[in-house]
Amino acid sequence: MARGANQKLKILYVAKILNTTDEEHPITCEEILRYLEANGIEAERKTVYSDIEALQNFGMDIVLQRGKGYFLASRTFELPELRLLVDAVQCSRFVTQKKTLELIGKLETLCGKAQAQKLNGQVFVFNRIKAMNESIYYTVDAVQEAITDGKQITFRYFDYAADKRRVFRHDGKIYRVDPCALVWEDENYYLIAREEGVLKHFRADKMEGITVCSQACAAQERFDPADYVKGVFGMFGGERETVKLSVHNRLAGVILDRFGKEITLIPQDDEHFTVSVNVAVSPQFYSWVAGLTDQAKILSPQSVKEGMKAFLEAGLKQYQS
Repeated sequence: MARGANQKLKILYVAKILNTTDEEHPITCEEILRYLEANGIEAERKTVYSDIEALQNFGMDIVLQRGKGYFLASRTFELPELRLLVDAVQCSRFVTQKKTLELIGKLETLCGKAQAQKLNGQVFVFNRIKAMNESIYYTVDAVQEAITDGKQITFRYFDYAADKRRVFRHDGKIYRVDPCALVWEDENYYLIAREEGVLKHFRADKMEGITVCSQACAAQERFDPADYVKGVFGMFGGERETVKLSVHNRLAGVILDRFGKEITLIPQDDEHFTVSVNVAVSPQFYSWVAGLTDQAKILSPQSVKEGMKAFLEAGLKQYQS
């Protein structure tokens, strides 16, 4: 038999076409032969059967449906699992629209052709709010590398102006930090790092020109990223304070969802409990407390009570003219 240029790749092509099948869409030996011929490969039924047997021995779960053909019965990811991953990609604000479609396209290669069409049919990304910074993926990769190797990183940090221009903080200052952890919060990636020994956080898609340095991070005591995130509202920084709240019993679930089930709720009266939480005091924290309306009240410290009062008065002034 004359051999085509792809003849040695025959078994790989057989595996490739079988990867497009599922129980509802099997493929016959005749269809496999036509597919091989279209790719410049000559074959006979006997050799196709041998290839399929070899792929089964290799671990591919290929099943013969009598009278219908062959299909791949199981994969690393089942269709419901891929749907979850597609949903996660679509809902991730830090993933740009372009990268969203690319990632979903790659996920579709992990299932059969018909299943891929079902996945594609649920893709709705065009009206979602997406990040504008395409380099986020390389930033995350570089930060992860630095954390693993225990190295410092440098970068510039920016905000967006009203005209969508990037405005670098502190006149383009180069930040040099010890990276500690990457966390996912409020639909964005954040780097938690120590700058001159002080824990701070930075939104990953607003970091530019990141460089992994040769200098090792300073030895520091361990910290729990989850505890850090629980006390930072909207990922806006502020002075850390232990704040005591009086909260109505009906909001116990809200407090536990925010601060975790390990937090202690102390009965105050028949309708209220008190709770002490360590938080970064910021306008976002005051906004969160205000959102609980008359169901929650700051008890201490006095400075935070005064800050809450000033926050509410400033908001009220907006509507007095």
